Amino acid sequence: MTDESPTAGDGGTDTAGATPRLDTDDGLRDYLVVYLKGTAMGTADAVPGVSGGTIALIAGIYERLIAAITDFDVDLLRSLLGVHTADGRAEFLGRVRALDLAFLVSLGLGVATALITVSRVLEVALVEYTALTFAFFFGLIAASAVVLYGEVHVNTPRRVAAAVFGFVFAFVLTGEVTAILPNTPLVVFLAGVVAISAMILPGISGSFLLLVLGQYEYVVRSLRQFTDAVVAFDASALVADGSVLASFAAGAVVGLLTISRVIEWALEHYRPATLTFLVSLMVGALRLPAERVLGATPEFTPAVVAPLVLAAVVGAGAVLALDHFTEDLL
Repeated sequence: MTDESPTAGDGGTDTAGATPRLDTDDGLRDYLVVYLKGTAMGTADAVPGVSGGTIALIAGIYERLIAAITDFDVDLLRSLLGVHTADGRAEFLGRVRALDLAFLVSLGLGVATALITVSRVLEVALVEYTALTFAFFFGLIAASAVVLYGEVHVNTPRRVAAAVFGFVFAFVLTGEVTAILPNTPLVVFLAGVVAISAMILPGISGSFLLLVLGQYEYVVRSLRQFTDAVVAFDASALVADGSVLASFAAGAVVGLLTISRVIEWALEHYRPATLTFLVSLMVGALRLPAERVLGATPEFTPAVVAPLVLAAVVGAGAVLALDHFTEDLL
């Protein structure tokens, strides 16, 4: 394992430091391809244990995605404050033109499409097949942790401390703390800050962190109810569920501008210890799906246990297949 940045050496660039972009010569097919890659990312981001960042690596757009996101910086926001003057508008429009907006819009629409679609399936699964769904999540998370632990070496005091702290923190948080965290706009906002930062990291799942914080089912349900309200023109539901999604989106924006950069800095300067902490976080958080499976299973007979084991194996197999095709998740 090296101390290189997680983006180093990835495909998707023409030359060192150069990031390909859609330009005016690109046609509908180019945008459609990016959209489809976005749907694959969104599908992964909706499922705890799989990262949209991993899918971006597979699709060869990870470096481009990071570059496009980091283009949205404080200077861009500062220039927005000056749009009341002619010079300010010119500066702001110049900065906007330099952004990879066509790529981000196409990708974002794909991600949104998948999140809306997959969240509806997952909400039904969480209610109707609770034990099987959480067994599947257990397999996803456990396999991700096993694969990623192959990327780290817990052989120094700093890494041991990071591993212990990550495990204990997640184990405690997914127990009594998760149970008492309310579904309030502030908690959802903070969940958005944390989750979006993980969603762009290969190997670390943002939905997994939503699960850890006890907000996963609430956000998934709100997303489904909001889309139903749009179709039904239900104003009260639009406001109620829209406020939840707005809180999450606001947190996501803050996370992209702050926490994601902190994680990027930590990976650059303290990569082994940071990875050890992140992976140990996943191991400690296995408490949550395990408890959900136990709580939703009245009796453990061979006929009941076999489907649970199969669900966990399917989840683990999905992660192992991703690891096989990408060689390294991180």
